[in-house]
Amino acid sequence: MALAAAIVVLLLPGILTSAMAATPYPHGRGGDPLVGASKKYEGSSDLVDLRYHMGPVLSAAPLRLYVLWYGRWDPAHQAPVRDFLLSLSDPSPPRPSVADWWATAALYADQTLANVTRRVALAGEAADESASLGRSLSRLDIQRVLASAVAADRLPADARSGAYLVLTAPGVGVQDFCRAVCGFHYFTFPSLVGHTLPYAWVGHSGGRCADVCAYPFALPSYMSRSGMAALRPPNGDAGVDGMVSVIAHELAELATNPLVNAWYAGEDPTAPTEIADLCEGVYGTGGGGGYAGKVAVDAQGRSWNVNGRKGRKFLVQWLWSPEAKACVGPNASD
Repeated sequence: MALAAAIVVLLLPGILTSAMAATPYPHGRGGDPLVGASKKYEGSSDLVDLRYHMGPVLSAAPLRLYVLWYGRWDPAHQAPVRDFLLSLSDPSPPRPSVADWWATAALYADQTLANVTRRVALAGEAADESASLGRSLSRLDIQRVLASAVAADRLPADARSGAYLVLTAPGVGVQDFCRAVCGFHYFTFPSLVGHTLPYAWVGHSGGRCADVCAYPFALPSYMSRSGMAALRPPNGDAGVDGMVSVIAHELAELATNPLVNAWYAGEDPTAPTEIADLCEGVYGTGGGGGYAGKVAVDAQGRSWNVNGRKGRKFLVQWLWSPEAKACVGPNASD
């Protein structure tokens, strides 16, 4: 009991570190001896020491996703996000598909030899349109938002096979949003929520910091000055399409490292480098160093790399494969 309490005290001050969080634009971490000045290994690399630390992965089938829409959402913005989630295990879209992309996450297993499940279901949604905790949230407030939804029976407490997404609308700020993170994942504290539940938060960056959180549909100023051009978003909205890519990033890491004791590189579990962190900024063959990689472009000039349901297309970053020991994606051209 004392040890458990000590661990909570150690984690509570910051709750999360940047390594458990997503920022989709390319940036090096020169101080990390595991990955050197850049983490963009599109090819094989023995420098990445991704290891298993004996914790569980999300293997229960189906993985049941519960979405909490916080703030006032435009239904037109919700639709692409919902369709992406519904595409994660949908076999009907043509290849390369969202389900093909998720198959890389499903390569990871735990000590029981149970792999991350390939079956994913959108099991429930709830809305907090009034933004009940305000429009400026701390990281711990994300857990409080979930606690309220569970206590009011708007979402179930599914500790066996559930994972939770808190998605904040335009106009809602979250601690470190835009400055250091675009999304993060962790697990809830029983003292707040009553259960240990894996969850992720992602914010809509449109009108706030698309140049930070909606790469490559918007570019940081240093990249724009170099003459690079932003890609056109496949669903017509940089904030929404950027959000989909960050959701993909966080879901892959949530599935493979839900309690921050499974798959990651580095020695410090409070600052892990996870399977999507290793491929930030890589969306196609040749990607890395500020180049998204070779991706498809439709007749309207919109860029994409995976197909989803209802004819939807998305652009999501690649994931690190434990088999290839490289960043891989279903749209690879070699």
